[in-house]
Amino acid sequence: MKRKRLCKIVATLGPASSDKETITALFEAGVDTFRLNFSHGTHADHKERYDLIREVEKEAGRPIAVLMDLQGPKLRVGRFVNDSAELANGATFKLDMKDELGDATRATLPHKEIFDALEVGTDLLLDDGRIRLRVTAINGTEATTEVVVGGVLSNNKGVNVPGVVLPLSALTEKDLLDMEFGLELGCDWCALSFVQRPEDVMEARKLVNGRAGVMAKLEKPSAIEQLEAIVELTDAVMVARGDLGVELPPENVPVLQKRIIGTCREHGKPVIVATQMLETMVSAPTPTRAEASDVATAVYDGADAVMLSAESASGAYPFEAVTMMNRIIETIEQDPLYLKLVHADEILPNPTEADAISDAARHVADLVNAKAIVTFTTTGSTAFRAARGRPNTPLLGLTPDLRVARKMSLVWGVHSVNTRDVSSFGEMVGKSTRIARREGFCENGDKVVVTAGVPFGTPGATNNLRIATVGQHEKPDPIS
Repeated sequence: MKRKRLCKIVATLGPASSDKETITALFEAGVDTFRLNFSHGTHADHKERYDLIREVEKEAGRPIAVLMDLQGPKLRVGRFVNDSAELANGATFKLDMKDELGDATRATLPHKEIFDALEVGTDLLLDDGRIRLRVTAINGTEATTEVVVGGVLSNNKGVNVPGVVLPLSALTEKDLLDMEFGLELGCDWCALSFVQRPEDVMEARKLVNGRAGVMAKLEKPSAIEQLEAIVELTDAVMVARGDLGVELPPENVPVLQKRIIGTCREHGKPVIVATQMLETMVSAPTPTRAEASDVATAVYDGADAVMLSAESASGAYPFEAVTMMNRIIETIEQDPLYLKLVHADEILPNPTEADAISDAARHVADLVNAKAIVTFTTTGSTAFRAARGRPNTPLLGLTPDLRVARKMSLVWGVHSVNTRDVSSFGEMVGKSTRIARREGFCENGDKVVVTAGVPFGTPGATNNLRIATVGQHEKPDPIS
């Protein structure tokens, strides 16, 4: 099943997409990676969905990536008398840690860490930014605020503290349990919420210990201030525009989206653009034209993947949402301007043998009109490096490790294949041409460019390049 596009699709599973028939339909419609959102559902729910994904994978004969998305710290106010209270503009409103129901004058904020970080003049955003409070006084675990933008505040609404680095770990006790459960299941990617600083990524990497790729969700302005350091430390990035758009002015989000994508491409790290991409399709069978343009912008910018959240998890039209996203991506990538825009900012290779070979492969493939660039990789690093330059030629990533094949399903343009290991470069070239032909990339007589590292099994040691003609000097290998 060779996709007709380069940008990948991530879809969230939920109540609307938890049976095998629907998961199969979503995969066939274009999903490359399925997201399990640990903010909702039980471990039993996630295991059932994971097992169904693996059944679909086995039947389709194609690697499918599974992304577990951890909830992270959720800062919320407490409950209210009559379940809500109306806050008037200009009124005084207090936040404290008292275990009492709130009213129009006060509410419980059960997070001491927030009080420790607050200063006079700090703004607090409640209920996704619909209500804005400004701190006028601090007294231990009590903050007096002025209501700048009022409204009805109901039970357990979220709290954002823009511009403040909170003394909180990105991993709660729930996250630690969820992470271990997801890793035992076999999830390929672990998305870390509430990343504020590089140390958050370092903590997660230590706990994951190589069992999955670590993905940093960028949703806090403090993370953007240390973008380079975070991208260097993580394996992939998600532009989580929901919370990012709450804590920053909306007009800043598109600018940051482009900056994050550009930084990730420079470092060769996969980047997903997420949140509200086809939001209308939660309840309607078609998106708005603005939403179609939003998806298109991410594709033109060279994002590795675009993501569906509620559209596929709880919406009324999950299949239609995936189909529409697939159509948008295919249409944009057929635009003659697409690759020109993707290559507008040249990504220079690093001064290493591996980058030199990968960059050369791109240029050689153009010169000889190769039908595919085939990378043989044990860790995925060779394929990640090849995708970094966004070549004009399709990428075929071969690996003897099924977990690596699944991880590569998230990477721009990479068609991953799990195959047997090889013992020589000649054997690998023959295998590469056979699989390239079998997977529909080329026919006999076509050329492919093959890269790999010798000795085999050495991570990041790409040091060989070969131009091979399909059909020449191949030995039968029926189980390639």
